[in-house]
Amino acid sequence: MPELTARNVGPSGIEIAYERFGDPEATPVLLIMGAGAQMINWPEGFCRALVDRGLHVIRFDTRDAGRSTHFRDAPVPDFAAALAGDLSTVSYTLSDLAADTVGLLDALGLTGVHLVGSSMGGMMAQMIAIEYPERARSLTSMMSTTGEPGVGEADFSVFAELGAPPKDREAFVEWQVRALRLAASPGFAFDATAAAERAGRVFDRGYDPLGIQRQGLAVVATGDRTERLRSLRVPTLVVHGTDDLVCDVSGGRATAAAVPGAELLILGGMGHGLPRELRPELTDRISEFIHHAETVTV
Repeated sequence: MPELTARNVGPSGIEIAYERFGDPEATPVLLIMGAGAQMINWPEGFCRALVDRGLHVIRFDTRDAGRSTHFRDAPVPDFAAALAGDLSTVSYTLSDLAADTVGLLDALGLTGVHLVGSSMGGMMAQMIAIEYPERARSLTSMMSTTGEPGVGEADFSVFAELGAPPKDREAFVEWQVRALRLAASPGFAFDATAAAERAGRVFDRGYDPLGIQRQGLAVVATGDRTERLRSLRVPTLVVHGTDDLVCDVSGGRATAAAVPGAELLILGGMGHGLPRELRPELTDRISEFIHHAETVTV
């Protein structure tokens, strides 16, 4: 599908790059990727599998990612200060990212969609459901967490030897493949060739290390959403892997515990990614959940 750009989106008036798959008259699903990731991190095969299951799929670049607007004039992020309570280098919060996303829905003429978010994208999807409940026909939160301290935390020791991402394209691709291998699902094969190809496309489409940090600070500044998640009255599916080193499975369990009536799907051997072998099961479960939610919410 052709890549398109929506302009003057949301309260911030930004540009958002997006793609659509399938019949626009079919049930709409919005895929939201995580921090430092672009819409192409949703594998095209994953998108088309959802289309084959009767859904219309939209994926997009969040602000500070890919070909959407980058906030390059913002303050240089200071994580240590933010964690200590000084939020002066925070450029935006998850609420701003949620407003961007709703602005994209407005631009596309979509009053409501089924939200599927991964990692920080799961947090964005949660925030949309909290702050714009009329726009969320269902919520699928994958590899994500509630913001509650002590749950869903990363095992940073695993990534300690990676170092900072290089600025050179070839070196970046090699670094990205090593990082993805560390975060991958130990119960399934790691496709290094596909990872390298996607890493090259990520670099070419607008890789922005400071943008990734600005997104990360948005998560820090937003804080714990647990009590607000308890107020949700939207069909919710929570998906997490037992071997996620970027967002511990406790984050998924906490999310499912917070949202009334949420379904919890824990997948053995799955890390922080979408292994090819699991995609049929994932797309089956997500599409079945969405189709069922349609009978409840429409």
